[in-house]
Amino acid sequence: MNSPIKNYDDLLQEEQRLLQKIRLQEQLIKEDLSGIKESLKPVSNVMKVVNKIATRDHTGPLMSFGLDLGTDLFVRKILLARAGWLTKIVIPFIIKNYSSHIINEEKRSKLAKKIQEIFNKIRPKPDTQHSAT
Repeated sequence: MNSPIKNYDDLLQEEQRLLQKIRLQEQLIKEDLSGIKESLKPVSNVMKVVNKIATRDHTGPLMSFGLDLGTDLFVRKILLARAGWLTKIVIPFIIKNYSSHIINEEKRSKLAKKIQEIFNKIRPKPDTQHSAT
């Protein structure tokens, strides 16, 4: 308060000054919050990775089975063949969880198409034209 309020006009001027001061404080708070959010971004990124390691994405059952089997065969039997039992349990668990998040919908459809092509090569459908002659 700069000067004592003597009349109604002084009161209105004081109200405007205080409203301006509130707006300035709100702007400073917004800037401070955006700075805090920016400084916490690395922590947020780390938490996203930890979440991907700790949980599995809901892939289809065939995709989950394929990831589990591939991880078990390759990681546990080949890469960790001489590792201790704790390592053989923990590392595949982490890899399975993280890999389920890596495969997104687009990659899932491409992978399913490739698997279907492989099965079609292994067991081709009999042609109806050749069997009729």
